[in-house]
Amino acid sequence: MDVTAEAAHRPTRRYDYVADGAEIYRRSFAMIRAEARLDHLPDDARVVAVRMVHASGDVDLTEHIAVHPRLVTAARTALRDGAAVLTDAHMIASGITRARLPRDNEVICTLRDERVPALAKAWGTTRSAAAVSLWGDHVDGAVVAIGNAPTALFHLLEAIADGGPRPAAIVGIPVGFIGSAESKVALAENPFDIPWLVVHGRRGGSALAASAVNALAREEEL
Repeated sequence: MDVTAEAAHRPTRRYDYVADGAEIYRRSFAMIRAEARLDHLPDDARVVAVRMVHASGDVDLTEHIAVHPRLVTAARTALRDGAAVLTDAHMIASGITRARLPRDNEVICTLRDERVPALAKAWGTTRSAAAVSLWGDHVDGAVVAIGNAPTALFHLLEAIADGGPRPAAIVGIPVGFIGSAESKVALAENPFDIPWLVVHGRRGGSALAASAVNALAREEEL
């Protein structure tokens, strides 16, 4: 049923809580900066880490975040030049705040492409990995955010090693127990001089990947 503004009504306030959105963000980010360790990260990457902690509710997350020294500059420059954002999961695409993107950048996820199941079967891999090959020329100079499948990150690195196009930056935060930690080590040790951000270990997921992109898209914290 469609509820119009006239029909909606505010319930009786029964709890003491902060209801102003901007104030919630301000207090949250201040609390994170007070509680989380950030000194091991590049100065320009700390705002990214803060937003990732905000998305996870885990101040200990920063102990596992590692960032290439050129990651923020490379990603922001690419986005300002109109580069696409490529993701391995539709949840990441949905979590990216389009208003923060500087050039109305295209956000691409090919997981639902009708060609994916057949490719995955033929190659003996996951659908997430197969979908990476359908990014095509969009990879060149793009910002990649992988938060779901370690196989997608491995596949991307293998495609680059075979001479495929190179993204401007890779946010590699696949979550899981099988291959997750190893894929992030592979990214951090990539020999292609591609700037990266990882959360070492099993942690990761769509919310973290989207929050990282949102922070990279605009310098302002709020």
